[in-house]
Amino acid sequence: MKDQNIENLWKRDKIDSPCIKLCSIHPSERICVGCYRSMEEIGAWSSLSSEVRLDIMNELPNRSSRIQKRRGGRNRNVVT
Repeated sequence: MKDQNIENLWKRDKIDSPCIKLCSIHPSERICVGCYRSMEEIGAWSSLSSEVRLDIMNELPNRSSRIQKRRGGRNRNVVT
C-alpha cells in the first residue's frame, strides 16, 4: 500500500506553481508580491487538491490591485 501511494504521488496531475521567484510578503496585505498567494497558500500548495489550486490560480490576478506600487525610491529627489 505504501509503495502505491508513493507511485501515485509522482503520477498525479498538478497545476504548476505561480511562483516567479520574486518572493517577498507585502507587510500589510500579507500576500507575496511576486505571485500574490498568501503565506498559508504557499505553505500548503503541494498538499492542495488540483481543484483548490485552480481556484486560487484563477483568483490571483484580482489580488494584484491590493498591492500599492512604490513610487520614488532612492533617486526620487535627484535633479538632473
